[in-house]
Order: sequence, then C-alpha cells, then structure tokens
Amino acid sequence: MLYVSSVELGLVSFVEAYVLVNCEAGKSWKIAETALKIENVKMAHAVTGQYDVVAFIEFANMDVLTGILGKFQAMEGVNRTHTAVAIPPRLK
Repeated sequence: MLYVSSVELGLVSFVEAYVLVNCEAGKSWKIAETALKIENVKMAHAVTGQYDVVAFIEFANMDVLTGILGKFQAMEGVNRTHTAVAIPPRLK
C-alpha cells in the first residue's frame, strides 16, 4: 500500500491527492458540482488558470484512486485530468 500524506481516520490511513481537470468551455461549475457527489472527494472548485477544476480527494489504496479517476474521466465535458498525490512532510 502507498502511504503518502496520511490522515488517520479510525484505523485506516488515507492518502491525499489533488485532481486537476481540464474541461470544455462553460462546464467547470457543473463538473465541480458533480465531483462532490463522488465518494472520497472532499472538496471541488471551479478555478482560473491552467486547469478548470481542482478537487481534493482521500483514498485508501491505488485501486480506489483508479476508480475515482475513472469517474472523473467519464464525466461529460471532461477533456483531461492530472493527479498530484501529496507527499508526507520530511521527518527530522
């Protein structure tokens, strides 16, 4: 199992990541709204800049991440996704 910036929730450790989405013009608000309905998506915002939507997710393992990304990529209007998995703080 991949452990990155983990959040302790009960006995399960979760990995955190950001999903950056490029979408068709005029679809960013709808995609952000739809993303919030996906399990494990904690926040989603339409944004300005290189990407149109940024979502924050937590997941237990890479299989869960794959499922989440599949749901993003299946949304009408999504052209491309980029995932940035958070890394843990450096131990001293």
